[in-house]
Amino acid sequence: MIDENRPDGMPAEQVLAEIRELRALDRPTHGGRLFAYVYDPAVPGLDALATAAYAESAHVNGLDPTAFPSLLAMENTLVAAAARLLGGGPGTSAPDVVGSVTSGGTESLILAVKTARDARPDIAAPRIVVPASAHAAFAKAAHYLRVELDTVPVDPSTLRPAVAGVAAALRPETVLVACSAPSYAHGVVDPVEQIAEVAAAAGVRCHVDACFGGWTLPYLRRLGLPVPPFDLGVPGVTSISVDLHKYAYAPKGVSVLLHRDPQLRAPQYFAYADWPGYTMINPVISSTRSGGPIAAAYATVRHLGDDGYLELTRRTWAAVCTLTEAVRGADGLRLVAEPESTVVCFTATETGPDLFVLVDELAARGWHTQPQLSYAGLPPSVHLTVTAAVAPRAAEFGPDLADAVAAAGTLAPEGLTGDVVAGLAAGLGLGPGGGLPERMALVNTLLDAAPPALRERLLVEFVSLLQRPAW
Repeated sequence: MIDENRPDGMPAEQVLAEIRELRALDRPTHGGRLFAYVYDPAVPGLDALATAAYAESAHVNGLDPTAFPSLLAMENTLVAAAARLLGGGPGTSAPDVVGSVTSGGTESLILAVKTARDARPDIAAPRIVVPASAHAAFAKAAHYLRVELDTVPVDPSTLRPAVAGVAAALRPETVLVACSAPSYAHGVVDPVEQIAEVAAAAGVRCHVDACFGGWTLPYLRRLGLPVPPFDLGVPGVTSISVDLHKYAYAPKGVSVLLHRDPQLRAPQYFAYADWPGYTMINPVISSTRSGGPIAAAYATVRHLGDDGYLELTRRTWAAVCTLTEAVRGADGLRLVAEPESTVVCFTATETGPDLFVLVDELAARGWHTQPQLSYAGLPPSVHLTVTAAVAPRAAEFGPDLADAVAAAGTLAPEGLTGDVVAGLAAGLGLGPGGGLPERMALVNTLLDAAPPALRERLLVEFVSLLQRPAW
């Protein structure tokens, strides 16, 4: 913010000191103890290289590739690297593959939906079919683009959609079928071959969301894991997306969206000349784009190389195996799915601890995990995104997990202090002097999910919160 007491601004070092102070509030982005949001390869010097590359191109604008050909060259290099990894390019079944660099997986998925929608202007009310486990960005795309979203349930055992269910969900208005490789929540690969076949038979595009862990799957296959076909080598797959700021270990945010050929990509572009300014031609959502993230991704991918990624994937899988055994050895816990990518996902047995208390206990021991709520018969779970940086610390997780399980137990009603309930009430739009909302469905749903003792304590503290004077 602008400091009214310092109209002349602040010294650079003071500003940086403020940023460092604010950053101290964040979760640790390095060290192998944060299992979500960040992707750390623990490669010495890589951060410095990416930062330097970012600075070199931070003020380059991707709006006009003729003005800044350096950025165009770097984008084309990244697209080619992703295509070679994911079954496209010369000598493959998708030799004419083309692509675009986007700001992240959400933009890639929105563009995949937009391209499929605009390719069928004859359909007035387009629809897309996705598994219930598909990333929420598909729902966001449907919302933004006014496309109906048809979800197919996943089997509670396999955590994958039934191919017959996908086929049954297809309608004449369906413009796109999507699947995950792997899914974010559980890390399993959908039956891409069969889903793509169903889509192709119906004349519908098929997009594979490989944003999360797709960069690692080809390397896991080379390490001997039974990774099923999922990429552009699969007939019927028309597009695929992969995030470079995940397991390509580039700084955020860079993703690549690939199409099997230029004709399939054509509806992705937006062009507009009916105004007095420059003719706008955008392959992605943004017009102005900083070259910084693209240059940083270029430097990262070029520096690590194929051998580097194979080694990083080997370390990551070793960490996955160690964490998996820790979960298997912990009382009251079970795996939701056998790991087949870079995710370890577990839940509690009937006699196990309260998972959300367990998450807090792990955080108290320096392990930051991601809790996932129950959904459509699937139990609540704890999600671990595993990176190469976890490998040196993985052996420490088992003892800490056992201690956390022993300490967790169940959520104690006395933990609902007035401050905790006040924070919950504020999050629901309730507060002192505000009374109760006209519609209580949300509050009652929360109360219904709570066991009686917890419900009683919640209501006592909430009524106490309401019965305060508004000074």
